[in-house]
Amino acid sequence: MLMPPTRVIYWFRTDLRLTDSPALKAALDLQPEAFYPLWCWDPEYVFSHNVGVNRFQFLVLVALPYTRIDSMKDTSSALTSLNPTSQLLVIRGSPLTLLADLFDRWQITHLVFELDKSAYGRRRDERVTELAMKAGVQVVTRTGHTLWDTEAIVAKNNGQPVLTFASLMKIVEKLPKLEPSIPPPMSIPSPGPLDLVLDRAYHPVKRTVDLNAGDRVGTVTVYDTFAGARSNFAVPTLAELGMDAATTPYRGGETEGLRRLEDFCANEIAVAKFEKPKTSPAAFMPPQTTLMSPYLKFGCISVRYFHQRVQDIIAKHKKGASSVPVNLPGQLYFREMYYAAEYATPCFDRIRGNPICRWIDWSLQNVYHADGTLISPRPASSDAEAEMYFTRWKEGRTGFPWIDALMRQLKQDGWIHHLGRHAVACFLTRGHCFVSWERGLEVFDQWLIDWDPCSNPGNWMWLSCSAFFHGYFRVYSPIAFGKGWDKHGDLIRRYVPELKDFPAAHIYEPWKCPLPDQRKASCMIGKDYPKPMFDEKERKEHCLARMKAAFALGLKGDSPKVLDGSAALELEAEREVSSQAVSAKRKAPTSVADMFVKVSKKKK
Repeated sequence: MLMPPTRVIYWFRTDLRLTDSPALKAALDLQPEAFYPLWCWDPEYVFSHNVGVNRFQFLVLVALPYTRIDSMKDTSSALTSLNPTSQLLVIRGSPLTLLADLFDRWQITHLVFELDKSAYGRRRDERVTELAMKAGVQVVTRTGHTLWDTEAIVAKNNGQPVLTFASLMKIVEKLPKLEPSIPPPMSIPSPGPLDLVLDRAYHPVKRTVDLNAGDRVGTVTVYDTFAGARSNFAVPTLAELGMDAATTPYRGGETEGLRRLEDFCANEIAVAKFEKPKTSPAAFMPPQTTLMSPYLKFGCISVRYFHQRVQDIIAKHKKGASSVPVNLPGQLYFREMYYAAEYATPCFDRIRGNPICRWIDWSLQNVYHADGTLISPRPASSDAEAEMYFTRWKEGRTGFPWIDALMRQLKQDGWIHHLGRHAVACFLTRGHCFVSWERGLEVFDQWLIDWDPCSNPGNWMWLSCSAFFHGYFRVYSPIAFGKGWDKHGDLIRRYVPELKDFPAAHIYEPWKCPLPDQRKASCMIGKDYPKPMFDEKERKEHCLARMKAAFALGLKGDSPKVLDGSAALELEAEREVSSQAVSAKRKAPTSVADMFVKVSKKKK
């Protein structure tokens, strides 16, 4: 019996590249008669995930009249360069409904995709695989978004989340050696007929809540059609998402990612001696790091190709080369660690139900329905002070210029240095504001172009001392830390222009600047730029005391006391008792004996 001709959908997701794509190679090795490079424009990301305009632009194409080409458009152009009849076929709808229709309409025999081991990716892909099996479509998958198979790492760790760098390194030493990267294909087959008669009634996209409504300046029209206004499967524009032009200076796409990587690797000595903790958080345009993270996030650059490229250079310059974890391969291994932690941890992106996350009685934690489901967006809290701290932190109006500059850089550019992330995360959580890391996570979700579903929650738990790292007494100063890197305050002058003419002696503490100098700089503190929203030292001591109490309690996010709410009441009662004891001690009358001792000591 003759087998039917092979007809393949290659489902692009976080692998927008042709170079070193194991899944793409597997698809082409099937020697298909018809090859459909597909992208499903998933409403889950448009409405139900925090995605700001800068990350959407990095993914797609800037709204007219801008003509900057980013990741999806770059991939589409690369496909067309290999075969003029091919392109990235963007269909607007959920893969959970679209793919079943396309299997039948395009007579598909194989669905091929790169594995996505994040929680949402796994749930989605399990459902799609079930649909494919029902349709008689064979599913082919390959690892490519991580260096090693995340599932294999967790299996070597007895099914437990990997929580330390040392543990990860011991595990991967036992795994097979990484295979060399593979070149891009030289050609690709044409797709078959592209007839598309779909009914939106069977492919709904509406959501009850739009988490990105605040970023929209117009109506979302991207789902008015399935294949674009011209029925040509075009990459959507920001205008179709109801969004204005982006502000990030960073371009997406494989072409740009490879150029950046090669530019960075041109200085081989710098690559070999690279130590991330020694790079400056105050450097901008260009930054002192590779800025490869957004290209890894969207798969514009293969993590294996990046790893191999820098390892080859390090091998050439063994003498004086840096080592893990601070070198470039070490940074990729931290990424692997977070993926292996997320894979084995339920509720990884929140506190409640998270078995690795230390429970701390932060303000503004997530709010849940009675059945335990998350209320999103979060309703406003009755804690007006905490809400004020959070809002001013997010908007870059804390009155601490180093923190404000970093937050404004994040919103404008979509990226900040990792030590800058340390500073603002510590400030919001354990350092000064005592606001839940879940709120910081949401802001980073919205504004970072390199947002990652595993690294972002992992870093927030680390920096808030909720997991991975527990030295809560090590607090980044919102004043001294920035000074140590940038005495003149160039980063502040760039992103907080109100202070651009301030004398360097007062750029980090402008409230101490003499009034004549404030007038000369055309910036009056309290009018043109805010005063500090609190006394930094007092807030630090307050937070340290609360961290100490939470650590003493020793609960995790899945502890029964956390789930039933009694943990918060217990800590609140302890604080009340402690406060009353301190107050009583201050007001207690001095005994006659004590007075006599004090007088006697004074005479001596």
